Amino acid sequence: MRPAQSHAANCPQRLTVENLGPIQKADVTFGDLTVFVGPQAAGKSILLQLYKLLVDRGAIQSRLTHFGIDWRGKADAFLEAYFGEGMGDLAGSGTKVTWDGHAQTFAGLASRRGKLGEDESVFFIPAQRVMAFHATNGWLRGWSDFRDGDPFVVRDFGAKLHSLAQSEFDKPGVVFPQTRRFKTAIRNQLIDAIFGGFELRLEQKGGLQRRLVLGRKEGQALALTVWSAGQREFVPLLLGAYHLLPRAGVGRRDPLKCAVLEEPEMGLHPRGISAVFLLILDLLSRGYRVCLSTHSPHILDILWALRAFRQHGGTGRDVLDLFALPSNPETKKLCAAALDPQKLTQVYYFDRTSGSTRDISSLDPGSEEGAINGWGGLSEFSGRANDAVASLVANSQA
Repeated sequence: MRPAQSHAANCPQRLTVENLGPIQKADVTFGDLTVFVGPQAAGKSILLQLYKLLVDRGAIQSRLTHFGIDWRGKADAFLEAYFGEGMGDLAGSGTKVTWDGHAQTFAGLASRRGKLGEDESVFFIPAQRVMAFHATNGWLRGWSDFRDGDPFVVRDFGAKLHSLAQSEFDKPGVVFPQTRRFKTAIRNQLIDAIFGGFELRLEQKGGLQRRLVLGRKEGQALALTVWSAGQREFVPLLLGAYHLLPRAGVGRRDPLKCAVLEEPEMGLHPRGISAVFLLILDLLSRGYRVCLSTHSPHILDILWALRAFRQHGGTGRDVLDLFALPSNPETKKLCAAALDPQKLTQVYYFDRTSGSTRDISSLDPGSEEGAINGWGGLSEFSGRANDAVASLVANSQA
């Protein structure tokens, strides 16, 4: 098994951006775990997609070319092909991108210079991951099943899941849970918190149409259309995790070095979010760099607790208690990843009003800066509610 060390040598450490869509000025230094928070339409997804483009340009161009997409070297056409329909004017004359001190231009990124067909380093799980499913038949969509105007990361993610299913789930049977997939404690929490005891199965009706269904027993088949919203959102993420975390005995999937997960909490109960965060810790323990965007205060609660553990001498026992985990060799690896002082966690707030980013990594609730003590707005309403109730109670007792 590959040792758990950093494998992100060719991924950018620092990315600065000016005047790109809603982003007026962003300055982000990536850690082992980097988390973006902020309201919708503040630029989080654009910056994450740009990150993948900078790292994987050769592979992206090769994939677009393979499927007959020709942007003729034009920056606006390339932006449209990569970021999606209507994004051709995302960049303007005032746009500046710097990656580890090296200036980048979209004209340069659109050019066909350099080696195509390079291996990808970044695996991107987009917020629109439910689009990986055919809405009617419960099967996964190949590249050509998407519209040309769909963002590259959406089409590419769906196509990779389709390929994974074709190669690894070629016969009807149980897709999840499988004993050789994920650590036992993670698998058990996912079963309980998200699947409620149901199995995810591959079914082939009449020897022809394949589909994914949920069931508690052989022969029971709950179609995609009756799954809960959280299950529909999570299953594509689950299959993405299958891609990143191969079967037992293999540390990670070469040549991937980084995983991007957009809004992993979508549709999930807090217990389900905790279970997903255990998958994130497993990625970190295997040497992946992880980037998240989130609207979940629960995820920031976890990050705050782990930061406090590191600062105040927390132990593996504290991590086990936080996630309600048993103590065994597998969970101790997760604890080590959670407490490793060498693994840098960075948190950035995207301020839609100013179009800028703020480093709020301290997550200090006692900070005088609202972006920090309010965790980028995620705990803002809770604080106001507490203040309002406290004031009302105090006045009623006066």
